[in-house]
Amino acid sequence: MDTAPDFPTGELRITAPHRELLDQVLDKWSLDVLNELCERPRRFNDLRRAVPAVTQKSLTATLRRLERNGIVERVLLSTRPVAVEYRITPLGKTLRHPVEVLLEWAAAHLPEIERARDAFDEA
Repeated sequence: MDTAPDFPTGELRITAPHRELLDQVLDKWSLDVLNELCERPRRFNDLRRAVPAVTQKSLTATLRRLERNGIVERVLLSTRPVAVEYRITPLGKTLRHPVEVLLEWAAAHLPEIERARDAFDEA
């Protein structure tokens, strides 16, 4: 496995804090939510419509996890009635490149992965 140059020993170390963060930022709904928020800030119901398969409970939990990790911010709008809007933070914007790299890797290797899955399922 190739490792990033940040690991001087050539060892890829995934610690509990790394695992916890990746689980929270790359979970089932986070990428869909981040994809929507990269385009523009959204209100909760706008996000629900943009990601129709997500339940209200899951979307709420996803937004709270992303907010807790500093990836998304919740902004109170001074409208009547008061509304809430979600925005990607500058820190959240830094996720774009690593996610694009993962998606490029997946696209490049998807046929190989599908063959491996088929072989595994047939065995």
